[in-house]
Amino acid sequence: MMPARILIADDDPDILSGLKERLEWSGHHTITAKDGAEALSAIQQERPSLVLLDLELPIMTGIEVLERLRNGNPGAEPIHHAPAVGQTITPPVIMLTAFGTINRAVEAMKLGVVDFLTKPFDLNHLECLIRNVLDRQSLAKEVRQLRSQVESRYTTIVAESRKMRDVLAFAQRVAPSDATVLVLGETGTGKELLARAIHRWSGRADRCFMAVNCAALPEYLLENELFGHERGAFTGASQMQEGKIEATEGGTVFFDEIGDMPVALQSRMLRLLQDKEFHRVGGTHQIQVDVRFIAATNKDLVLAVRQGTFRDDLYYRFNVLPITLPPLRDRQEDILPLAAHVIERQGGRYGAERKHFTTPAQEALCHYHWPGNIRELENVVARAVILSDCQDIPAELLGLPAVGPAIDKAYNAEHATPISYHHSMESHSRWLIQEAMRKAEGNQTKAAALLMLQRTYFTKLLKQKDIDIKRTDL
Repeated sequence: MMPARILIADDDPDILSGLKERLEWSGHHTITAKDGAEALSAIQQERPSLVLLDLELPIMTGIEVLERLRNGNPGAEPIHHAPAVGQTITPPVIMLTAFGTINRAVEAMKLGVVDFLTKPFDLNHLECLIRNVLDRQSLAKEVRQLRSQVESRYTTIVAESRKMRDVLAFAQRVAPSDATVLVLGETGTGKELLARAIHRWSGRADRCFMAVNCAALPEYLLENELFGHERGAFTGASQMQEGKIEATEGGTVFFDEIGDMPVALQSRMLRLLQDKEFHRVGGTHQIQVDVRFIAATNKDLVLAVRQGTFRDDLYYRFNVLPITLPPLRDRQEDILPLAAHVIERQGGRYGAERKHFTTPAQEALCHYHWPGNIRELENVVARAVILSDCQDIPAELLGLPAVGPAIDKAYNAEHATPISYHHSMESHSRWLIQEAMRKAEGNQTKAAALLMLQRTYFTKLLKQKDIDIKRTDL
């Protein structure tokens, strides 16, 4: 158990000194208060990790201290309304009470106390209780940090172009409703990013956002993932398990790659969208859910309906509020801001915060076709940052086609020859490997580390792409 700052508030000097000695012996730092006023002042000034609060205190009772904490919440951001009954206050409080005041202790629990002890109490039991409270507090802090990291990854949407500003304006208009949204666009255009933004702008922002990739699992596993199962539903189902939809109660479910959902499962999905109810695998009991649905696909669902791979009635259920994300080649104004955002997101790694693109590099970024859209841009920029030795990132490190008048003219021509996605990615991949080998002076282990790849996989790539590792001009 990590040492903590613990406030002990009790008017009995024997209890005060006994608890102080025991907790300090356990490695904690203690603060003491002999009445309610001192306790409240100590919470405001010392910011303890935990409070042991006697229910019956002079000047201000433990209940009155709790009410002050509930209304003003010292140690946290001020609130302008009373928290709901049972809401935990900051810092966590363990109430110390005599046997005859159990009813008042229950009242204290409603004010946010995490637990209470009846006097006289066992010190070993108290230590166990303190450990549990501090562990929960540490876990809650870790969850908040992880949630913050995830949110920070998805909070920024670069929208300098008119097309993207129009998309965001429409998304902000539909976000407060509970209507189903269908996000369309090529691979790598940021469909999940927009879905998370819609959730963040909605009234469900404080609830769960659950992403489900409909193309990642076979039909029987996807059904179980979505709807859960009852005990005995299949071999190995030793206990009931709720699915992702049930676990997202009150939040938003995001169906990614909805166009790849198996046809047999689409009928269950239709009932879910229509009535917002379902039954677990192996069950018959209908479960009602309050969730908002957002779906995304890079496929032409109208064509899929014609070909019989997607139900027409399900398409109409999803296609309530369609939003189409433009490909990166159609939002030229966003390319350089997006590249700068990738560098900023790299933070202090590899000295990224001091790096920027030279003018030729900026021209190469703006004139490239970007068949892989934002995802490809992120990879190109991130690798260029890693491979660059100086603050100015040259165009050569991007591995993109050279920019010139002829290329500009060909690119802007009405019937310009389409750029092959696979050919472009293959060429860029070969260039990255060769550049890494050059910087590593032929050392495969160092080259693999530069590209953040495992050595065995890097060696496999060298063989697959028939790259001569004996060449000295890499």
